[in-house]
Amino acid sequence: MDHTLARLESLGHQLPEVPTPVAAYVNCVRTGNLLFLSGGLPIDGDRKVIGKVPSAISPEEAAIGARMIMLNRLAVIRNQIGSLDKVSRIVAINGFVNSEPDFTDHPQVINGASEFLLEVFGDRGKHSRTALGAAALPLNVAVEINMIVEVSD
Repeated sequence: MDHTLARLESLGHQLPEVPTPVAAYVNCVRTGNLLFLSGGLPIDGDRKVIGKVPSAISPEEAAIGARMIMLNRLAVIRNQIGSLDKVSRIVAINGFVNSEPDFTDHPQVINGASEFLLEVFGDRGKHSRTALGAAALPLNVAVEINMIVEVSD
């Protein structure tokens, strides 16, 4: 039984399908006990979080997008190692916000991802992070996040 997946479902979430990379990269590379996950986008089927923060989309909506990305990245992790219970620790997340030049609340947007990881993993979800603004992101998404995860066999 994947207890972490059960925890995720008890919080009202389902893992999406693992996305297919859209360019010359892979979703995840494992070296030793570390997974390096490519940047995830807030896209789940027809649901997309698109636009510049805060002019086209609110920081709160972008934070929901950051949470969507984490669900997407958890699907990649589970696909790679078979069970979310094998996650020893979320080591780091790096978040990029498609923002106007004068927007400075990038950490509030990336908190959507950080708080979600703490809800799902508890202490294993505590991580280092970067929260930056970007002039533009792929497909005009509001946020993109990559991550490093420690796993056990």
